Amino acid sequence: MSDEQVPDGRPIGRRAFFGVVGVGITGLLWGDQVARLVAKSTTVLPAPVRSAIPLGEGWRIYSVNPPFPHFHPATWRLEIDGLVERPQRFTLDDLQALPAAQQVSDFHCVTGWSVNDVRWRGVRFDDLLASAGLLPNATALSFVSSEKPYVDTLTLEQIRAAPDAMLALEMDGKPLTREHGAPARVVMPQMYGYKGVKWVQRITVTDTVKDGYWEQRGYDRDAYVGRSNGL
Repeated sequence: MSDEQVPDGRPIGRRAFFGVVGVGITGLLWGDQVARLVAKSTTVLPAPVRSAIPLGEGWRIYSVNPPFPHFHPATWRLEIDGLVERPQRFTLDDLQALPAAQQVSDFHCVTGWSVNDVRWRGVRFDDLLASAGLLPNATALSFVSSEKPYVDTLTLEQIRAAPDAMLALEMDGKPLTREHGAPARVVMPQMYGYKGVKWVQRITVTDTVKDGYWEQRGYDRDAYVGRSNGL
């Protein structure tokens, strides 16, 4: 799961969520015992989900393998490999030197809550991939998180059809915090948050789409808001 958190380390069990949306979610752990409650309104989606999930205002941070990953700016690298002409290794300074994109978009979690008007700053994927050079048979990007074993995939068609898809480096005017995926995370506003892989350390260009961490546990591969996961 990508973002989101309440304290106390409480799990959300199968009955609370599966019985509502018809998909499985086992062993979901609330991340570090940190509550990131920001001054943003939370727009709740379907009423049945609202009644099953404890809600407050702001973000909830989920983790599949706590604690949250750390990174060291001097040694961190983002690797781009797979079906490319020239594999790349970007430092954080390299990423910040690429053409910057900014946007304001809403974030929707499949468990039923949203955060409106999030300000993101980062890099569009075409700019990120330009120096690597995609091979003709490239059709998808697999995003590998340093929070192992979290991986998820988006097709190039999906990314290019979404003008606000990006690899984000900043949120609300500041560098990403540790709990929000520092130093780099996927932002895909048209899809639910589990597609927004945090702590991205590698992007592998592929010719196939494989189920990611939560798809292997019952979620829809194409996670469009309001059109997937029984919502």
